Amino acid sequence: MKPKALFNWSGGKDSSFCLHRLLQSEEFEITTLLTSVNAHFNRISMHGVRVDLLEQQAASLGLPLQKLELPETPTMKEYEEIMTKELNVIKATGVTHSIFGDIFLEDLKVYREKQLKNIGLQAVFPLWKIPTDQLIREFLDLGFKAVIVCHNSKYMDESFSGRLIDHQFLKDLPDGVDPCGENGEFHSFVYDGPIFKEPIKFEIGEKVYKEYDQPKPTKDEKADKDSYHCNTDSEVKYGFWFCDLIGV
Repeated sequence: MKPKALFNWSGGKDSSFCLHRLLQSEEFEITTLLTSVNAHFNRISMHGVRVDLLEQQAASLGLPLQKLELPETPTMKEYEEIMTKELNVIKATGVTHSIFGDIFLEDLKVYREKQLKNIGLQAVFPLWKIPTDQLIREFLDLGFKAVIVCHNSKYMDESFSGRLIDHQFLKDLPDGVDPCGENGEFHSFVYDGPIFKEPIKFEIGEKVYKEYDQPKPTKDEKADKDSYHCNTDSEVKYGFWFCDLIGV
């Protein structure tokens, strides 16, 4: 009998490619997609994608979706309390593993493993340490299609907002930007590919620039700037371009 696993789904390219590999290997029984959602805006945390498009993805994948609803700006303590409660519910269904599409952020991997061990779940990282230039090219060669929905203005200008990820996009990336955006440079929404029964239909909407303060975490908080969507570790401002996608 295959072990039961939840899959941490962001709706983006790394999640999609990772899920594709798992479905091909048939190593786990994927019982649930788990996605962090900003409950205030009803959008995927950090990525800013509307929940209705997330739900369309799950329906096209044919997998149950569980939304982890977070406040607008949760502290790390709030995040951990909400996540622990939700994971304990999922664990009670027989799930033993939690799968992530992380590639090489060592601190984040260690953090996930520690937190899950406390709950009694095992973390799995199928894409760990695979070169990102190899991953993104294989992603495209498999026929996946994705669009940039959010990017850090420190690394990429407005022109990248709403762009399709293709080979020309990779050529146009500024020097030093990871081709998978693994350092938080950009995030994507995957709307078609071999894991989907049918494409997700959408239109490009408004493109908006938002600037945020980065307050220091409290003494007991551990900063995680990207994947946990919590208050971070400096007092500077940072800006992101968001491209709204509207389901049709």
